[in-house]
Amino acid sequence: MTTTITAACTECDAPITFDRPPLNGQVVRCADCGAELEVTNTDPIRLELAPEVEEDWGE
Repeated sequence: MTTTITAACTECDAPITFDRPPLNGQVVRCADCGAELEVTNTDPIRLELAPEVEEDWGE
């Protein structure tokens, strides 16, 4: 028996489904609005906008 875990997109409130338990720091993309979301808590599931990846230019 597989359990589907669902959370809501923080941008558009669309359902985000996970086929297996997500991991802290995992990044997912919302199929409706395209927002990149990061799992910041797994119990209960909490999603936040993923930080933008910045170039460090060797600094």
